[in-house]
Amino acid sequence: MPEPEGNRRSPQGVPYTDLPHIVNADGLHLFCRYWEPDSPPNCFILHGAGRHTYMLNSLSLTVSVGHGKSEGERMDIKNFQIYVRDVLQHIDIMKGRYPKLPVFIIGHSMGGAISILTTCERPQDFAGVVLIGPMVQMNAESATPFKVFMAKILNRLTPKLSLGSIESKWVSRDPKQVEAYDTDELNYHGGLRISFGMQLMEAAARIERELPNITWPFFILHGNADKLCDIRGAHLMYNGAKSTDKKLKVYEEAYHALHHDLPETIESVLKEVSTWILERLPAPHGS
Repeated sequence: MPEPEGNRRSPQGVPYTDLPHIVNADGLHLFCRYWEPDSPPNCFILHGAGRHTYMLNSLSLTVSVGHGKSEGERMDIKNFQIYVRDVLQHIDIMKGRYPKLPVFIIGHSMGGAISILTTCERPQDFAGVVLIGPMVQMNAESATPFKVFMAKILNRLTPKLSLGSIESKWVSRDPKQVEAYDTDELNYHGGLRISFGMQLMEAAARIERELPNITWPFFILHGNADKLCDIRGAHLMYNGAKSTDKKLKVYEEAYHALHHDLPETIESVLKEVSTWILERLPAPHGS
C-alpha cells in the first residue's frame, strides 16, 4: 500500500507537511521555494543538474525530481519531458495564484534546457526567458559519433553505469564557491549515469530541432571558459532562433555558474538580468 500522505518525508528525512511542495503526476513530492515581492515580475527559476536551488529576487522555484529535497532517484529520469511536465504544473499553480503577473522563466545549465523546452511547449505563458550557462547542445568532445554510438549500446546493457561526476572546479573561479558546492549535502556528488546522459543528449537534439520555431524573447548569459555547458550551444541558439528580441552576453574567462562566480561577475549578472526583465514589463496603468 502507498505510504500515507502525512508520513512522506524528503530524502533528508523532513516531513513534507513541513516543506512547501507540489505533488507531480507520478505522485512524487517536489520541494518548492517561494519569495513573494510586493510588485511584479513573476519569475520561475530552474536549477542545473545535481543542484537544488538559487535565489534571484524571484517568486518561485521547483526542485526537479531526483534533486535536493524532492523525491525521486538521484539524477535518474525515464524521460526528460517529465521535467517539462512538472514545471508546467507549477506554472499553472502560480498563474492561478497571481493571474495578472507576467511570467519570466530563468534557467541555469540543465535548467536552461528545461526552460527552453517548456517555453517551446507553451510560449504564450511566458513574457521572456533568461538562460544562464544553459545546456543547449552537448560538448563536441564528449559527444563524438563514436562515443554516442557506444553510449547507446551501454544504455541498453548497463543503463546505471556511471560516466563520472561533475568536476566542481569548473563550477566557479571563486574557490569559496567551489567549496560551498562541494560541502552542500543537497547537491548531488555522485556519478552521471549512462541513462541520464542519453536523456540529456535527446533533450539537446530536441532543442536543435525547435530552434527555427523559437520567436519568444530570450537573454543568454554564458562564460566563454565554461567547460560544463558548451558555449557553442549559446551561439547556436542565438543565431538559429527566429526571435527578434534576443540577446547574448558573453563573460570573458568566466566559468559555468555565473551567478556563483567572482563577485564582480555575480553583480553584473544580477544587474543585467534584472534590467532585462524590468524593461519587458508592461507599463503600469495611468503612465
